Amino acid sequence: MTYQVVVIGGGPSGLMAAIAAAEQGAKTLLIDKGKKLGKKLAISGGGRCNVTNRLPEDEVIKHIPGNGKFLYSAFSTFNNFDIIDFFEGLGVGLKEEDHGRMFPISNKAQDVVQSLLNQLTKLNVEIRTKTKVEAIDYGEELHTVILENKEKIITRSVIIAAGGASVPHTGSTGDAYPWAKKAGHTVTELYPTEVPITSNEPFIRNKELQGLALRNVALSVYDKKNKKVVTHQMDMLFTHFGISGPAVLRCSQFIVKLLMKGENSVHVSIDTKPDYKHEDLLEEILKSTNQYPKKSIKNVLKGYVPERFLDFILKNCGIDSQTNSANISREKINSIVKNFKAFSFYVHGSLPLEKAFVTGGGISIKEIIPNTMQSKLMHGLYFCGEVLDIHGYTGGYNITAALVTGRVAGMHAAWESLG
Repeated sequence: MTYQVVVIGGGPSGLMAAIAAAEQGAKTLLIDKGKKLGKKLAISGGGRCNVTNRLPEDEVIKHIPGNGKFLYSAFSTFNNFDIIDFFEGLGVGLKEEDHGRMFPISNKAQDVVQSLLNQLTKLNVEIRTKTKVEAIDYGEELHTVILENKEKIITRSVIIAAGGASVPHTGSTGDAYPWAKKAGHTVTELYPTEVPITSNEPFIRNKELQGLALRNVALSVYDKKNKKVVTHQMDMLFTHFGISGPAVLRCSQFIVKLLMKGENSVHVSIDTKPDYKHEDLLEEILKSTNQYPKKSIKNVLKGYVPERFLDFILKNCGIDSQTNSANISREKINSIVKNFKAFSFYVHGSLPLEKAFVTGGGISIKEIIPNTMQSKLMHGLYFCGEVLDIHGYTGGYNITAALVTGRVAGMHAAWESLG
């Protein structure tokens, strides 16, 4: 069989690429090894699918710290606001939630997936699921996609949208990297991002804080020179292996990169009261201890941090929680405030790539034309989505990058094949 465009991978970028190619009039085939298309999309956002983000374009790109600037050219063709219009045009009403996150009004990711599948049908895109690609033979004019059953598919343009290597049960198992290498592409080192972090600290190993959630704290990461690398203010959670939750996921790629440089451990600190200056918090607590000298220190400090964390900090500072506040020195109060403002410890690793939400690393963007997603090394070869060395925070940013690169790749692959 001969096609003008063959898209490999039925995730968000592949679905969008196939739609964009077919809209331009190209005879398009979409191949996916899984039983269902859009599997990752269907589980994203806790099954609600955070399709994009309504923040200004610059802000969106800022939230894609892994090579987000590369997307400026693609965004000039199709951006996050175009994604909103696109889905609303397909009949999927969207609503805005905190931090600009856009979800379907129905709260069902399946509605987003279904709208894309309906569009593929409407545009007569041929779909083959449960179909594994074994290899791609690149030719002077045409390329040959060889399936596992040895069937050969001839095409003018190939779009590789086979995902990264995170969340493998959705089909992202790193299949695309050998096909890219065969065309001469560099695959940068893969690493987990948006991933829970592990720690060997005794309090973690003893599960002293396991299951404790801290709300709206500022988590900071430091390099070996004790220079602050990044801070994210969000919720977080202590687990049986370390730390997790939104603030941790956002900081995780910075921690992982420091560890990849050969550091054995990374210093992190938690500010549980980011809206207070140290001095102001100290004065406020000293005032309370003077006002209520007979109250236990634990009662005076009630409500500043969750009770379990307070008990842990008092123990850490060698203070009996039932001691009257009048009997606690200024120095001791200062050490409590220090722990509230900068509870420091070390982390030592992360959960593996297959447990990460997003893959860091991938096909080097230096070898991709930014406004077309075409390979600089091979005619008729395009890449889009997570297979590229681009990664963002959770919050609709990775799906935005996938849909934008998919759209641009699909359009340009069609134009090249029809030209």
